[in-house]
Amino acid sequence: MGSASGMGPRVAGRHLFLTGYRGTGKTSVGRILAERLGRPLIDVDEWIVRRDGRTIAMIFADGGEAEFRELESRAIEEIAQQPAAVVALGGGSILRESNRRIIASGGFCVWLDASPETLGARIEADAATGDQRPSLSGRGVGEEVRQVMRDREPLYRAASDHRIDTGDRPIEEIVREILAVVGGEGG
Repeated sequence: MGSASGMGPRVAGRHLFLTGYRGTGKTSVGRILAERLGRPLIDVDEWIVRRDGRTIAMIFADGGEAEFRELESRAIEEIAQQPAAVVALGGGSILRESNRRIIASGGFCVWLDASPETLGARIEADAATGDQRPSLSGRGVGEEVRQVMRDREPLYRAASDHRIDTGDRPIEEIVREILAVVGGEGG
């Protein structure tokens, strides 16, 4: 199963990408996975903010979603050239075909998913989310989550190698499942 370094065959020398809508746990799960696999965690949103010098909300205010998606694509291209890491993708990273190609060729992708109701509750409970990520539709949280997830579901499905429902599951259980799927330690 896992090699001597703890890297299973599915992620040996390759990135482990985590995709999914905001609130699915990409960063929280990614932090633990990175530690267990002895890799850095790269959060695409944090990468963009560090490189650009503006918050995501500022980028959306200045140049809209189009500018943000362009910065996101550039970030994914740069990250793909980095040594193998656990990469927490932005929820919309899968919208561009070029990003999906990079993800497919650069590593193994796990789609973290949950029901719209679970995600809506998590997003509403996280006060920082509104400051970090503006509404993409101008609708209420619950309605936006349902609509955006309906639109993105086929893209998440196409971009991912494995799907995990994160609703009502402890993070440790999710991490163990991912490690078992990729052949890492702790599976």
